[in-house]
Amino acid sequence: MLRSLVAKPHSSQCFIFNLSQKLLHGNGAAQFRATRAFTPRSVAGVSPPSKAIVYEEHGQPDAVTKLVEFPGVEVKENDVCVKMLCAPINPSDINRIQGVYPVRPELPAVGGYEGVGEVYSVGSAVTSLSPGDWVIPSPPSFGTWQTYIVKDQSVWHKIDKGVPMEYSATITVNPLTALLMLEDGVTLSSGDAIVQNGATSMVGQCVIQLAKSRGIRSINIIRDRAGVDEVKETLKNLGADHVFTENELEVKNVKGLLNDIPEPALGFNCVGGNAASLVLKFLRQGGTMVTYGGMSKRPVTVPTSAFIFKELSLRGFWLQKWLSTEKAVESRRMIDKLLGLVHEGKLKYNMELAPFSDFNTSLDKALGKLGSQPKQVIKF
Repeated sequence: MLRSLVAKPHSSQCFIFNLSQKLLHGNGAAQFRATRAFTPRSVAGVSPPSKAIVYEEHGQPDAVTKLVEFPGVEVKENDVCVKMLCAPINPSDINRIQGVYPVRPELPAVGGYEGVGEVYSVGSAVTSLSPGDWVIPSPPSFGTWQTYIVKDQSVWHKIDKGVPMEYSATITVNPLTALLMLEDGVTLSSGDAIVQNGATSMVGQCVIQLAKSRGIRSINIIRDRAGVDEVKETLKNLGADHVFTENELEVKNVKGLLNDIPEPALGFNCVGGNAASLVLKFLRQGGTMVTYGGMSKRPVTVPTSAFIFKELSLRGFWLQKWLSTEKAVESRRMIDKLLGLVHEGKLKYNMELAPFSDFNTSLDKALGKLGSQPKQVIKF
């Protein structure tokens, strides 16, 4: 069961009101706008009550999060009230709750950073959106783990309702990262190759398919695990040219494994440690490795020869920084492109939909307590 704190008379309602006020003034994100404890039956222009996953302090998510029920809040003239449909649990969401992510909302805060919802009502000055439209926060916005959200119309991007909701909910963080890394910095042409570790991750699955659509070959590194042959087959069905386990690459000359595939000009690292070193072993003269994650929590160690004799370049990529450089219009265009690929059946990845009532179990899966699991997506 979710730990819950539901609005009750007197003391509990005061707590809800105070928490709403704090969320209103924290981080400029206006999670909730409440000047008093509104009740939808007595006040016009008010959202329905909302249930949310809230944390008041940083720590392990399974220890510091709880279910809170908020009263309805005012929907102002430029506001849009959105009934959330789905929202994923991303590693960055967990890191924000833990307090180790570089950017995080002020506390108390509602968890979640991306998702998809249906417009429930709009303010009097809103003309671009109507009830029933599907929207996503774009750029992503704090506080998507709740049943209703009221925010300014500028936050919301209307999307095609023909795309499955779980894909719409997850399109912004991981697929957009994959697309940007393939297109930003290193010019690739049909026939070129890339290499990546963490190939079973959502970004990794997207990289395989997006590269394949452009005629770019992919070399994919995965960790040794039970059922590895099935994992390899799954990735090859997505379009992977080669899939190797880390142990299979403990050889002197990895390039001898590539057959007709050229040495990659570009590599992606989301693991660190030995898995990052394996990416470097594949790169051609003057190649570039882009690091966008560190799942092993181990540093990237580079031999001196890689810099001197191979002239390799190392750089990082952080989606939130890219989004903060006034690229909202460009990001929305790219998101629409990705959603189009999903609609055409050209982009897919593993996910598990779970009801909001099972949030604790989904959180345990996202934390790795129950072994390797697909991306957890909460359905409200």
